[in-house]
Amino acid sequence: MAGFLLRRLANYVALCFIAAFATFSLASLTFNPLASYYERTPPPPAEVILAKRAELRLDDPIPLRFLGWLGDVLRGDFGTTVTGTDIGAELFARVGVSLRLLLLGTVIGIAIGVVVGVAGAIRQYKVSDYVSTVFSFVLLSTPVFVLAQLLKFGGLELNAAAGTTILFFQGEVTPSFQGSAFAELVDRLQHLVLPTLAIALGQIALYSRYQRSAMLDVLGSDFLRTARAKGLTRRRALFTHGLRTALIPMATLFAFGFGLLLTGAVLTERIFGWFGMGDWFVYGVQRQDTNIVAIVTLFAAVLILVSGWLSDVLYAALDPRIRIR
Repeated sequence: MAGFLLRRLANYVALCFIAAFATFSLASLTFNPLASYYERTPPPPAEVILAKRAELRLDDPIPLRFLGWLGDVLRGDFGTTVTGTDIGAELFARVGVSLRLLLLGTVIGIAIGVVVGVAGAIRQYKVSDYVSTVFSFVLLSTPVFVLAQLLKFGGLELNAAAGTTILFFQGEVTPSFQGSAFAELVDRLQHLVLPTLAIALGQIALYSRYQRSAMLDVLGSDFLRTARAKGLTRRRALFTHGLRTALIPMATLFAFGFGLLLTGAVLTERIFGWFGMGDWFVYGVQRQDTNIVAIVTLFAAVLILVSGWLSDVLYAALDPRIRIR
C-alpha cells in the first residue's frame, strides 16, 4: 500500500509541475502586465515602466522566468502583483474566504447526496425515487446564477414574513459590525446560509445520481446475496457490505470535486460578494497579471494533488485489493 501511495504522489507532483508551467507559459505569451501603465493619463515616466519590467523579469525567456518564479514560491516568496500588492498576504486571505464558503457546502452536498442516492437505489421506482430524480434533474439543469437569484428571492420572502432580517445576501459579515463573539458568529452564519445552499444543492443533485447508480450495481451482486445467505439482515448486509463497496468509486469524485470547486465557484462568490480564490483568478485575468494567475493555478493544482492523494488513501482503505499491488 505504501508503494502504491508513493507512486501516486510522484505522479501528482509531476502533473502539478506540468500544469503550473503550462499556465505560466500561456499567461506570459498572452498577457501584457504593463498594459495598465500605458493606459494611465498622464502615463508614468519611462524609467518607472522599465523598472517594473525588470522587476517582473519580462525580458527573460519564459522557462527561466518560470524557474525563477517557482524557486521564489518554494522559498515562501510569492512576489507582488503588477500594482505592487503582496501576493502572499492576498493569497492566504482569499484561501480563508473560499474555505469558509466551500467547506460547509461541500460537506453538506456529499452527506445529503450519498443519503439521497442510497435511498433512491434501495427504493428504486418508488415515489420517493421519482421525486428525488426530478429534483436532481431540475437542479442540474438550472444555471448557478439562476439558482442564486432564486435563493435570494426566497431569502427576501423569508425576511418579509419574519419582519426582520434573518438572511443576508452580500458579503461575509455585516460592514462595521460590532458585538460579542457569539453575535458575530450568528451574523456570519446569516451571511453563510444562501451561498452555502447555492454550493450544496448542485452537489446534492450530482452526487445523488452517481451514488444511486453505484448502489444499484451493488444491490444485485453475488457477495451481497452471500452475505444474506449467511444470515445477515437486508439492512445490515446493505450498510455493512453494500454501501462500503458503492462508496469506492465515489471517493475519487468527492476529492477531485472539492479541488475543482475551490477555483470554480466564481459565479457564487461574485453573486454573493465573497472575494475568494475564484474571484481573484478572474481579477488576475482581467488585469493580465501573470503572477496572480500562476499562483492561483499552482494552488489549485496542489489542492487537487492533495485531494487526489487522499482519495487514493481512502480508496486503498475501502478496497483491500489495492493494498497487495
